[in-house]
Amino acid sequence: MNLRSKSSRLAVSLENRIFVALLETADTIGQEAEQLVKTAGLTGAQYNVLRILRGAEPEGLPCRGIGDRMISHDPDMTRLLDRMEKRGLITRERQTDDRRVVKTRITPRALSLLKTLDQPVHDLHKRQFRHMSVARLKILSDLLEEVRVRKSR
Repeated sequence: MNLRSKSSRLAVSLENRIFVALLETADTIGQEAEQLVKTAGLTGAQYNVLRILRGAEPEGLPCRGIGDRMISHDPDMTRLLDRMEKRGLITRERQTDDRRVVKTRITPRALSLLKTLDQPVHDLHKRQFRHMSVARLKILSDLLEEVRVRKSR
């Protein structure tokens, strides 16, 4: 028996298997969502930015505020926003009271685009989880929240 393969198998902990399962699950359902928003000419990151900005209306948010709310953190938020501004999805305006702050806002065109995606995205999420009862979905939601928060003991 190969000692190395046996020790490798033993080293795979429950926590490691859960970690890998979470990544695989996120990738699977994330790809489905990515394909859906791609039909509207958006990437997942762009869709995420637009949803964040819709929620921040009418004030908008500075770049850092958007970055802090992103699901997947984009290391080059400025470049992402540059591309979105060129496409007419967002506007950016330097603040007069603090010239260091540039507020980003969603455009009416992007609001319309999001509106066309709202129902299809809702339907996708319903399909992705339709095999699970509401009670199990609540348990899953609570468990995932506990993992994210990492309560100290």
